[in-house]
Amino acid sequence: MNKPWIKYYDSGVPTTIDYPRIPLYGLLERSAAKFPKRVAINYLGGLITYEQLNRMADAFAAALVSMNVKKGDRVCIYLPNCPQFLIAYFGALKAGAVVVPTNPLYVERELQHQVCNSGAETIITLTLFYPRVRNIKAQTPLKNVIVTNIKEYFPPVLKALFTIAKEKKEGHRVKVDPGVYEFSRLLREFDGKPYNKPEVDPDDVACLLYTGGTTGVPKGAVLCHKNLLSNAVATRHWLNDIKEGEEVVLSVLPFFHSYGMTTCLNMGTYIAATLVLLPKFELRQLLATINKTKPTLFPGVPTIYVAINNAPDISKYDLKSIRACISGAAGLPVEVQNRFEAITGGRLVEGYGLSEASPVTHCNPIYGLRKPGSIGIPFPDTEARIVDLESGKEVQPAGEIGELIVKGPQVMKGYWQMPDETEAVLRDGWLYTGDIAKCDEDGYFYIVDRKKDMIIAGGFNIYPREIEEVLYTHPKVKEAVAVGIHDEYRGETVKVYVVLKEGETSTPEEIIQFCKERMAKYKVPREVEFRNELPKTMVGKILRRVLAEEEAKKRRTSTV
Repeated sequence: MNKPWIKYYDSGVPTTIDYPRIPLYGLLERSAAKFPKRVAINYLGGLITYEQLNRMADAFAAALVSMNVKKGDRVCIYLPNCPQFLIAYFGALKAGAVVVPTNPLYVERELQHQVCNSGAETIITLTLFYPRVRNIKAQTPLKNVIVTNIKEYFPPVLKALFTIAKEKKEGHRVKVDPGVYEFSRLLREFDGKPYNKPEVDPDDVACLLYTGGTTGVPKGAVLCHKNLLSNAVATRHWLNDIKEGEEVVLSVLPFFHSYGMTTCLNMGTYIAATLVLLPKFELRQLLATINKTKPTLFPGVPTIYVAINNAPDISKYDLKSIRACISGAAGLPVEVQNRFEAITGGRLVEGYGLSEASPVTHCNPIYGLRKPGSIGIPFPDTEARIVDLESGKEVQPAGEIGELIVKGPQVMKGYWQMPDETEAVLRDGWLYTGDIAKCDEDGYFYIVDRKKDMIIAGGFNIYPREIEEVLYTHPKVKEAVAVGIHDEYRGETVKVYVVLKEGETSTPEEIIQFCKERMAKYKVPREVEFRNELPKTMVGKILRRVLAEEEAKKRRTSTV
């Protein structure tokens, strides 16, 4: 296959990689052996070394084996970013289990679906979330419930302050039922104890990553050890100036999400980086953490970079330690990229991926040629094509729009217990992404939009991202999203939701006029709604579908 993109790889980035034939938890064991005293986790000032983390993961694995968790059993991790997540993650993998990362924002209905669908019999959660688990347990296969407190690995002073000021008030102090295991007690009881460690092959299943919840019933992407390990290793090689045992990775992306799992947890562990953990994104805490811990790598999403760019007191913080950032989960507006680089002096490039591909498939070179609006070029060992939207078989020439399909070692085995859905997206080894895209003659790919997000107005195809790129150049606009809404005459028309920068005011007429001067008439928004904030996933992706559903409900109500 012709790969014109290879000549644009940064110096030292290989076109193909000899991946280690080890299980995913081998990344931790490797770093613990090479850099035992290196700080693996910095959690609000509480420190854990690689040697300690590996020992804790072994203790947790021994505990799981004692509970009769066998190879292939599913184990839910219902936690935010905290040391317990890493301990449970690598411990479950060492026990031969399949990890099921679970969004800590899930309410009981969503949690029950994921536990039942995965068939998980074991779950690790916070005391804060335990009431939800208790309420659904009888309707699920759950047998083993392990509970931990968010403060467990806080440094002593912070732990004391948290106990006094927040624990009871926020619901962290919960009385658990008999038969529920305490995480810390298990680690103490099984510390240093031998256990029957199962043989794990790189092709064995490591993780069920649930995806698609914003557009329908969530599906479990079945990812094997090789899928996740190869993507972490490839990400490391893409960052061609990595210094093993010296990097600091700011880990605000949630680990339950494929993007945070690969670019922070797995890749960071592979290079023996210090992972600076933040349980959630809060701008002031994030800026103070960067100022104090001096991260060198900062994977993120556009909404986080937008927030940093617009912080009114940004000059108070030293962000110059940041060397490289890969942005994913949504399109990166050029204005956002340029402003962030001016503030930090680091490189911010747009990449692309999806949970079904572990997730990264494309990225702009960190230091080489990057093209505005492009997701970049395929990763090492990754093939990509644009095919026609109707049959999905005809490869499109450069510049023509079609569906993006990818192939590589990071592509999933399929969807968990969903053969029809698997057959629809995996064809002859190719993963059909559902994204409308194009490729230029140099092999740089551009996402035009999601198939399902495309707006068809009066017979014209309108891609929301194109409108959003224009809106982000408006000096008053902080965030913006375009949505297709019902129109009696055109079928659909464009409505935009706008969040203004602090202290700014505007009118719908001003926004519409701005668009008229910069895009074809049929693309210009007909409606503008100003909001204080936009609905987002925990990873920071704007939920376009939620806005579309709100609009549809509003219109149905008005016609009754």
